[in-house]
Amino acid sequence: MKVMIVGVGKLGFKLAESMVLEDIDVTVVDINGKVLDSINEHLDVLTVLANGIDISILKELNIETYDLLVASTSNDETNTIICSLAKKLGCKRTIARIRNPEYMLQLDFIKSVMGIDHIINPDLITAQAIEKYLLKSYNFYSGEFASGKVQMIDCNIEHMDEFVGKRVMDLDGFDELLITAISRDGQVIIPNGSTVLKEMDTIHVIGRTKNINDLNNRFVKDITKKEVEKVMILGASNIGFYLAQSLSKSNISVTIIEQKKERCQEISEVLEDALIIHGDGTDITLLDEERISSMDAFVGVTGFDEENLLMALMAKQSGVPKTIAKISRQNYSKIIDRLNIDVALNPIYIAASSILKYIRGGKIVSVSLLIGGDGEVTEIIIDKNLPILGKTLEELRLPKGIIIGAIVREDEVIIPKGKTTIEVGDRIVVFSLSEDLPNLKMFFKSHKGGLLNELWHRTKGAR
Repeated sequence: MKVMIVGVGKLGFKLAESMVLEDIDVTVVDINGKVLDSINEHLDVLTVLANGIDISILKELNIETYDLLVASTSNDETNTIICSLAKKLGCKRTIARIRNPEYMLQLDFIKSVMGIDHIINPDLITAQAIEKYLLKSYNFYSGEFASGKVQMIDCNIEHMDEFVGKRVMDLDGFDELLITAISRDGQVIIPNGSTVLKEMDTIHVIGRTKNINDLNNRFVKDITKKEVEKVMILGASNIGFYLAQSLSKSNISVTIIEQKKERCQEISEVLEDALIIHGDGTDITLLDEERISSMDAFVGVTGFDEENLLMALMAKQSGVPKTIAKISRQNYSKIIDRLNIDVALNPIYIAASSILKYIRGGKIVSVSLLIGGDGEVTEIIIDKNLPILGKTLEELRLPKGIIIGAIVREDEVIIPKGKTTIEVGDRIVVFSLSEDLPNLKMFFKSHKGGLLNELWHRTKGAR
């Protein structure tokens, strides 16, 4: 499979990094030589210093031989034109990153007229992820798999006596749950039964939705549960706008604090049900005046990671039950577990997950990048050509960094043990460290070739 990525910002880099791990032939095009030099130092890809909107460059690179082009420059219009040109020159499929809210109501028209197969809006899907977290009863970030039958949550055990100092095998109530990974001091640990939990560990737990609900209730047994009714949003960014718009439709009271007066006037004309405050969101006096302590949730989505994290911490100290911070820098992911905030979301990982799910197609149902991008959860539907069929997990001898966390067989959710077998039609939820993705591909390799490549061609042939 050949993929061209035009525009190598954070999203382009993350996509290239993920694709290289799957042995995809990647070409990266950008006008910034320093960015390409950095890419060359870290990834085994072909780099081209050029403008991706230049038809002669696309022809010179034989764009007609590519299976996919991803346009992820900083400009929506440029991405749209690049995809249109590539498609007309013979590229099989194209994906464009488009973020402007004004285009969101015209996406179907843009796709059909411009020849774009898929549009990704990192701001919109990040806002949707935040909304999903806020409207659910979970006090920890969760991911859904198998149409909601399976959940995975991340929760910090802090100083809880029922966890700290205990071996995984000795934990009460975990017979139907599986700890797939532990984040400790910025490192990811794949536990076994003898692994001892330590203070401030964040555990990543997968299981049936009912069992996950029970676990969540154990963590918050001393906290009065309350539905989210009032939300304060710091920053009227696109994410803040999308989130406020959606929450208002759910009859949730929304307060937005934005420092730029022009932006306040702009969104106030659209968000009639939200309270727009022009001011400095880092001003504690202002937050107190707007009664931050009475809020059910605080969301920091400014363009500055440090500001989002700091104010989420301040909101937590003011008694806000749920606090969320948007972050973009990958190195900050390593310190999140040490901070007393509930969720830190990275739009780059969310967008990359969505794109990876799309390009894998076929039996790949969902993909979620986790733990600062160091881990991935993939949901796969097993077909009849895989040699793993009928084998127990013990017989598979999966590498340590790959864990089958759940199997959905018809309507039954199975938390697998060593003697559990894989059958045709199973939906399996697989956790893997990024470094073990090549091994994951090898284990789910059909007799006809790699699973991901086979599914790609199968999906492409069906279009």
